[in-house]
Amino acid sequence: MTWNDRFLSLFDRCTALYQSGNRDFESYYTGEDLAFLSTIGYRRREFFDFIEDFCEENEPTPSTALLIAAARRDYFRVIQKGITSTRQITRDELPTFGDTLDGFAYLPRILAKARAKLRGELDPDIMYGCGGDRAFLARNASLHPADFLRIVWAAGDDDHAVVKAIRNHTS
Repeated sequence: MTWNDRFLSLFDRCTALYQSGNRDFESYYTGEDLAFLSTIGYRRREFFDFIEDFCEENEPTPSTALLIAAARRDYFRVIQKGITSTRQITRDELPTFGDTLDGFAYLPRILAKARAKLRGELDPDIMYGCGGDRAFLARNASLHPADFLRIVWAAGDDDHAVVKAIRNHTS
């Protein structure tokens, strides 16, 4: 089974568990599942957040979760050489919801979250691709969350390259 099929199969199984009333995501995974998640640079709570939002809000869809995971997996394998970061970005380290960059409110926050998502450094209580992130991307650039991750990856530390990409995408 290819990794993407395995991801979607696990997504379906976890969705069924959630829909059956099981909210204990720690019970969702076998040892084999956890080994798989580690090969793509994912943590159990990180995976669960997509399940929970999908079951509660119908977004992000399984295909969106897969595309986001693909960007993270590629970064993990190419840039991090399969080595998991030990750093975690907490809520207190993120820009606030009202912070702006080049006139875009929320951009500093989603940018910090995207960089941390790529590196696998988000605190378990923070989700990249949450409702606020999806709303920002839809409102300002009509960008898919996975596409935004790849733009951020390509831009490196250059915030203005991200701003330029957003402006170019909206025109």
